Amino acid sequence: MAGRGWMMAVLWIALMGMLAAQADPEAVKKLLDQMGIPSTPTKRGQPDVVGFASRAEQMDAVLKQTAELAAPQAAALENQNGWTADTAFAAAICPHDDYYYAARLYGLVLPHVKAKRVVLFGVFHKARLFDCRDKLVFDRFAEWRAPYGLVPVSPLRQELQAKLPAGDWVADNSMHSVEHSLEAIVPYLQAYRRDVEIVPILVPYMGWETVDRLAADFSAALATVMKEKGWVLGRDVAVVCSTDAVHYGDAQWGGSNYCPFGSDAAGYIKAVAQDRSLIEHFLAGPVKPDKLKDFLYLCVDPKDVTRYTITWCGRFSVPFGLLAAQRTAEALGRPGLSGALLDYGTSVSEASLDLTGLGLMGQTAPNNLHHWVGYAAVGYE
Repeated sequence: MAGRGWMMAVLWIALMGMLAAQADPEAVKKLLDQMGIPSTPTKRGQPDVVGFASRAEQMDAVLKQTAELAAPQAAALENQNGWTADTAFAAAICPHDDYYYAARLYGLVLPHVKAKRVVLFGVFHKARLFDCRDKLVFDRFAEWRAPYGLVPVSPLRQELQAKLPAGDWVADNSMHSVEHSLEAIVPYLQAYRRDVEIVPILVPYMGWETVDRLAADFSAALATVMKEKGWVLGRDVAVVCSTDAVHYGDAQWGGSNYCPFGSDAAGYIKAVAQDRSLIEHFLAGPVKPDKLKDFLYLCVDPKDVTRYTITWCGRFSVPFGLLAAQRTAEALGRPGLSGALLDYGTSVSEASLDLTGLGLMGQTAPNNLHHWVGYAAVGYE
């Protein structure tokens, strides 16, 4: 047995080396060196200290303004849907762009994520650099840095990994360290519930067949753990999908411009209408696999999923996360999930935060008709 264990260890190390060799080590090192607050082997740091809060006083100011900006629409939604401050979402879609632009949308959706344990499905913007696709990406950190202290990674992570097929996932701290799509959401979750625990997962390139297969495996694992522990979706565990909506314009997109309607006011109106139509037709209302598949293949080329057709960065994280949440609900014997669009905005239309005197916090990208980003907040009961 000892010899067999030694051989397995050697094979495991070799496999990890093969996986690591797929990435460009110099490019990865450069990104890690650029982190605003570096990670340690056990604590995930923070790559972007400009667009997001890293200190308690920064987050205090962000929260105050977020609440003020969100209050009118939050009140309208409560009246329209019969919600209260205690309404808990089982799943949600939340932006991950700079607080300077998108704070109001965070403030509409995340106060209703009440669960102690939040499974986060994030965009993997650097998936191409790591040559990563067709697998879920977990981290190995024990904790994530946040403005009010460390946020623990839930033991649920290990329980899920133990129940998932080995080929479904990898665990890599470097991949998570250079990705900002979840670090934007964690400070708000911590602010609204100080004992929150997270399970961070990145969703790289994958076609619908892989989405369907991995979501089936993941939901079966999650539902099994929840049944064993008597947990309720929404009360004890929630799912949050990270995405920004369309990335639009003809300038400063690094050669990846998306501007089919033009970059004037008329083009802006048409692009916003397209975004709203995508959300209302495919992401709002009852969660259905065929709608999620259609959403995916509107955003990417079905013959080459690494190619955008509409520049939504959550083209994989959203359909995967919603399908996994829906199937978890079904496995738990509860009604299927249905989503409500809480609101939509853009980096042009949203009121900017006053970040005076907050240190490095500010904006990381332009906001004009030649370069703007859309934001959707959707809650699922």
